[in-house]
Amino acid sequence: MVRMSAAERRESVIRAAIGEFSRGGYEGTSTEAIARRVGVSQPYLFRLFKNKRELFLAAAVRCLEETPRAFADALDRRPGSSPLEAMAAAYVRLIEDRELLLMQMQVYVAVASAEAAGDREFGDEIRAAWLDIWDRVHLVLGADAEAVTRFMGAGALINTLVALGFPQGHRVWSGLEPDGGESAS
Repeated sequence: MVRMSAAERRESVIRAAIGEFSRGGYEGTSTEAIARRVGVSQPYLFRLFKNKRELFLAAAVRCLEETPRAFADALDRRPGSSPLEAMAAAYVRLIEDRELLLMQMQVYVAVASAEAAGDREFGDEIRAAWLDIWDRVHLVLGADAEAVTRFMGAGALINTLVALGFPQGHRVWSGLEPDGGESAS
């Protein structure tokens, strides 16, 4: 049997946490389920992460970091397509991973719930990761805030459509174009 380093084990715990939190959310997921999924004891899990909150934040930030990574990769490999088309296609491919999509949705719910209970700090790290996505898209689009808003807004709509199970090609997708804008129809 191959032994994992602490960093490798931490990475496997984050991946398992994304899977578990994507289905149960912050409140509905036990650290015991995450430990069981990755094959470690709960006490070992708490050697890697001091508490459930820290583990959730690590999983949430990792989930959000996937988006700019996918955009950068798409931009590097985009012969013949505009930056908007490349990033839009990359995002649709990225959220085909249902766990990543659902984790994103759970992140927003967890932040809203924590802040409703008076814990604004919970969302600070998540807002920073989300702002990083916005800033990177802003640079790619030539600092055109309106274009970024349209693109990010289309992404939010796509999240909703995919989460609700509307397949591409369904009429509710008809107003979305690869550039993140709305069609003139």
